[in-house]
Amino acid sequence: MTPKFTILIIEDEKNIQTFVGKVLKKHDYKVLYADNGKEGLNLIHSQCPDIILLDLGLPDIDGNEVIKEVRTWSSIPIIVISARSAEKEKVSALDLGADDYLTKPFGTSELLARIRASLRHSNRLNTDSTLYIRSYRCGGLVLDFSKRLLTIDGEKVHLTPIEYKIVAYLAQNSGKVMTYASILSNVWGPYADDDNKILRVNMANIRRKLESDPAQPKYIFTEVGVGYRMKEDEFEG
Repeated sequence: MTPKFTILIIEDEKNIQTFVGKVLKKHDYKVLYADNGKEGLNLIHSQCPDIILLDLGLPDIDGNEVIKEVRTWSSIPIIVISARSAEKEKVSALDLGADDYLTKPFGTSELLARIRASLRHSNRLNTDSTLYIRSYRCGGLVLDFSKRLLTIDGEKVHLTPIEYKIVAYLAQNSGKVMTYASILSNVWGPYADDDNKILRVNMANIRRKLESDPAQPKYIFTEVGVGYRMKEDEFEG
């Protein structure tokens, strides 16, 4: 079977590089490897991979520099895989243009889910007027974008216009971490105040409507200090 997508791993720890590579090959991805940032940038230019898995702690240049360089000319999805777990590190990488952020150690199932989400999102961005027409589905929750209708187990859930915009934005980017700033900008506009309180209030209301137990959410998860992530769309295709 021909590999469906090419993934570049930019990682200087050989054991992690080898392990992730084996997992990806097992799931029919073609894998490229780079031991440092400059080698990674050369491969990005020459091979144009479909997705980049990037460590930040590289031996030659910081991974954030790689993100900045790539974003000057390409929208290739970038998932950061790093031991840096501080909130400011995650927010910085995402604001520079990374599509997602996984902290080491990580589960292979979650890594594969994040890859699928980033690839699906990058494909969606090329669909012009058909963007997001297909409904989001996860468990009993269905969000029909064309009808602006959300149902859980067939029952309509009433959302305010602001609540709908938040849920729709997260659903359109399901499986990916969306920063507080990106949600505020998308929902309230580019000149929105950088105030997370209004977002937290709306999210609390959304969870009361969507979750059977808001303290143990099934659909929308908090990435503390960073933003929110909606569970990956279950659509297969």
